[in-house]
Amino acid sequence: MNRTLAKGAVAAGHAATAEAAAFALREGGNAFDAAIAAQWTACVAEPVLTSLGGGGFLMAQPENGQACVYDFFAQTPGHKRSDADIDFHPIQADFGTTQQEFHIGYGAVATPGAVRGLFAIHRDLGGLPMPVLMEPAIELAKKGLRVNKLQAYILNVVRPVYLATPEAAQRFASCSDRGKLAGEGETLHLPELADTLLALGNEGESLFYEGEIAAQIESVCRNAGGHLRREDLAGYRVIKRDPLRIKYRSGEFLTNPPPSSGGLLIGFALKLLEKLSTKGLCIDSTQGISRLAEVMHVTNEARLDRTDKLNEQLLDSELLKQYEEQIRGRKHAFRGTTHISVIDNKGNLASLTTSNGEGCGHMLGSTGIMLNNMLGEEDLNPRGFHTWRENQRLTSMMAPSLLRLNDGHAVAFGSGGSNRIRSAILQVLLRLVDEQLPLAEAIERPRIHYEKGLLNIENGFDSEVYKQLQGEFEQTRCWPDQNLFFGGVHAVSLDGEDFEYCGDRRRGGVAFLVVG
Repeated sequence: MNRTLAKGAVAAGHAATAEAAAFALREGGNAFDAAIAAQWTACVAEPVLTSLGGGGFLMAQPENGQACVYDFFAQTPGHKRSDADIDFHPIQADFGTTQQEFHIGYGAVATPGAVRGLFAIHRDLGGLPMPVLMEPAIELAKKGLRVNKLQAYILNVVRPVYLATPEAAQRFASCSDRGKLAGEGETLHLPELADTLLALGNEGESLFYEGEIAAQIESVCRNAGGHLRREDLAGYRVIKRDPLRIKYRSGEFLTNPPPSSGGLLIGFALKLLEKLSTKGLCIDSTQGISRLAEVMHVTNEARLDRTDKLNEQLLDSELLKQYEEQIRGRKHAFRGTTHISVIDNKGNLASLTTSNGEGCGHMLGSTGIMLNNMLGEEDLNPRGFHTWRENQRLTSMMAPSLLRLNDGHAVAFGSGGSNRIRSAILQVLLRLVDEQLPLAEAIERPRIHYEKGLLNIENGFDSEVYKQLQGEFEQTRCWPDQNLFFGGVHAVSLDGEDFEYCGDRRRGGVAFLVVG
């Protein structure tokens, strides 16, 4: 539909999240108001993936201004307790086809930035009052959330986290069987979270960072094996950064810059692909998949080789040449997050990615908040747990992004998916630029992920391609269906005067045009 006849378009990981964004647009808000309203609601509707106790990033493109990244991701505490003195233990997340180990407990909690981030974005870019933007989230938390199939699956994947403590189990367990988590069709009631949101709307962010909630966080961390102290919360700051800009063939890719690693590693992969092929890459062929897997492998090597100096020097032409030669000479032997994209009819674009890790397993008093477990995420601590430096912004794979094509087409997109974020975004971008597919098809096409010698292949490729790949790679895993393991790219775009929008079904994606 023509932009003059609509309020905008939204894409998110849950119907309630997307409806909150639509509510803000209908109330006269802009894309940034809509993203804020959607994020408050995502904390209720997608509780495993995001939380007031987590953090994230916004890529903001104002109608007539410069693109800017708001970094409100987690910060390492200023004081590190000894390893023997912290609450920190492993759990197994079971995806059905594969398992992944995470660590939870108060010793896994980093300083959260979500609340301060949303208030900072609102001050700079919002138009509607914050209490208005919180209304959908508060209403949903009060009346209860009916668990859909995907949310039931996600809860079951991280079942050990949400049954780790009696308080968490009481809130998230099934009403019919307290030894299980709420299943599809059951209702989750989060009245404490509704009260907390209402208080934040009235009192502002100081309640979380300097007031009663800050006091509760310090108390439990000090007494139960956590690192956080009140000064960590009071000293937390949102950082505004210039986007990392990567020219790739017919487009310009704007993404999350260092110290976060996701956007930089996508840019590294794009530059390698540009050097390796002048015609672009077709992911549906055995040759294309093999080449993409090689690039994924080398990108991960570059990440591990340069963990302490992961900066824009990674895009230096001489360094790229070293990794390019590794690929040309190689024989073919071989994390929870959610995303919101919004565009309004003035052309403002918002691309917002947030995470709570999987959660630390503890509910914070009577707030209804489960704090993050960012210090227990292997992806965020590639050199080992407990080796982090005090009072440093954690690196992240989250990469809320914009893509500008030479024809004027602009796309706001991003993904959840832990270490698969960068591979999901990369593949959608290649589908858009190299294959020139429509937005929905670019997102719906099958994906791969290659890491640690294992090629994961999503269902949807030709059967002959599967056979050839299984003969070419030593370890392959063929997934029977689309799965949230491969990310969830929710995107909106403006092509001339027309909106496009698509929510990735892998992560419950919902997308629609907002009218009236």
